[in-house]
Amino acid sequence: MAVTYRVATKSSEAEALLLDLVNAYEHAFERAAETVALSAAQACVLGRLSEHRPMGALAEELGCDASNISQIVGRLEGLGLAYRETAPDDRRVRVVSRTTTGHQVSQRFERSFSFARDALARLSGEEQDLLTSLLHKALGSAPAEHDLSDVDPPED
Repeated sequence: MAVTYRVATKSSEAEALLLDLVNAYEHAFERAAETVALSAAQACVLGRLSEHRPMGALAEELGCDASNISQIVGRLEGLGLAYRETAPDDRRVRVVSRTTTGHQVSQRFERSFSFARDALARLSGEEQDLLTSLLHKALGSAPAEHDLSDVDPPED
């Protein structure tokens, strides 16, 4: 029997569902990465290499230490999926990009990672629009014209 340490409220139910969604997303991401013989971290980095990226900017974007990015990129290089070179405008900066094979693997990964597409397919267009607005609001990134105070949730 599970022990609950807080009173069940709409907010706690929403929090629990949001955590369930995040966990399901992460598991689906890991499974999709396995289909192309990569770790989740490798698939994440490879997906962000559609153009030359400075290593430091990549580390900052992912919120991790530069040494972690170097290690992941080193593994991707070893697999023939990425390469590093000196930035043409600043020889102190190393940039990383996908190889042709890396691009192909990234595309296969994207096709196999259908979690968001599958989840959204269960919603009507109107529900998708509402979800988009609510997610913007929850993330604090809603454009000013998105006023949700008078929007009713969809009926079941």
